[in-house]
Amino acid sequence: MSTRETIHTTAAPAAIGPYSQAVAAGPYVFTSGQIGLDPLTGQLVDGDAAEQTRQVMANLAAVLAAAGLSFADVVKTTIFLIDMNDFSAVNEVYGESFEGTDPPARSTVAVAALPRGARVEIEAIALSR
Repeated sequence: MSTRETIHTTAAPAAIGPYSQAVAAGPYVFTSGQIGLDPLTGQLVDGDAAEQTRQVMANLAAVLAAAGLSFADVVKTTIFLIDMNDFSAVNEVYGESFEGTDPPARSTVAVAALPRGARVEIEAIALSR
C-alpha cells in the first residue's frame, strides 16, 4: 500500500481552489501548477512573462522545499503559456533554476487562458531520494 501526504507551505501562495500545493505519493512529489502570485499579497506580480516566471520558480522552490526537495530532484515539468512568443523569455528564467543540475524532462504547451490573467504556469514532478 502506498502512502499519500499533502504538502503545504506559507512560503508559496495558498491554493485558490480545492487543491493542494503538492502531494507526495510513494517516492514522488506532484506539485500543482504555480502562477506568478506573490505569497504575501496573493496578487499576480507586475511585469512580463519573465518576471512572472521568476515568481513561479520561487513558488515552486518553496513547495519543493516544504517536501524536503529542490530543483535537483525534479524529473518532469510542464509549462503552460498563453503566448508562445514568451517561450524564449520563460525558457531563460526557467533554466536558471536548473543550472548545475541535469535538467528534467519537460513539455511546453500553449493555452487559451490561465487563472488570474497569468502569462505562465508551471507544474513539476519530483523524485524523493
